[in-house]
Amino acid sequence: MIVEETVAPMVKYEALRMALRPRLSQGLVVAFSGGVDSAFLLWSAEQVRRASGGRLLAVTAVSASLAGRERDDAARFARSIGVEHRWEESGELSNPDYARNDPLRCYHCKTELFRITRTLMEKGGYGFVAYGFNASDRSDIRPGHRAALENAVISPLADAELTKEEIRALMRRFELDLADKPAGPCLSSRLMTGVRVTPEKLRDVEQVESILRKRGITTVRVRLHEEGGHRFLRVEAAPDDFERVIAIREELVAAGASRGYARVLLDLAGYRTGGASLH
Repeated sequence: MIVEETVAPMVKYEALRMALRPRLSQGLVVAFSGGVDSAFLLWSAEQVRRASGGRLLAVTAVSASLAGRERDDAARFARSIGVEHRWEESGELSNPDYARNDPLRCYHCKTELFRITRTLMEKGGYGFVAYGFNASDRSDIRPGHRAALENAVISPLADAELTKEEIRALMRRFELDLADKPAGPCLSSRLMTGVRVTPEKLRDVEQVESILRKRGITTVRVRLHEEGGHRFLRVEAAPDDFERVIAIREELVAAGASRGYARVLLDLAGYRTGGASLH
């Protein structure tokens, strides 16, 4: 007997496949970040393309805000499913509106991404651009989705009513890599709102996070603060990992000091989403 919770995601998956088929026949560009949602969308589109034909192109935008491990994940996944994959340089950091790092930063980032994908779509004769917005994302504040709507970018996962958990469940069912990958927003999300985004600051948080990840601390964010002329780093980790963080405190303090940060703090509230907007 198949329980209902395993049936519903498959029904939605079939709806996704049906919706992708006509888009692929006209050509589909998928904005592929290397995260779970866009990976599942890309894999689903490739399965439909192989079964029914059409054209498919994966595009990953590259800038200092894309962590090296995210780039590696994107490259490995695209290669594993055999999809055509392009890397395109993204210029969002040169946009003062993005670098200001206010609550609309993601809008400016996605506007640049969809400028890139639209250009490729038009040059290559593709009919549609899609990205990994899903049904669960409707409950969040998503300035980037406004950019998608303004650029006529489609959201097949959301249209099929697939939630984040259902997407992960389907990826496990199909034994896909990245099924259990933690959320990995861009490095700019580590800078507290209002802290100007620069390539150097993004490099700093990535390198300090890499110290933590090498110790097996995977659910972690290193937040960068600038207050009263002082700069410091705040580590958000799962409470179960606090002892691991403390065990390497001297290494973290030295890493911060060598990069010009007065302090490296451990946030006892632990990791939580939206930590860069806390006051």
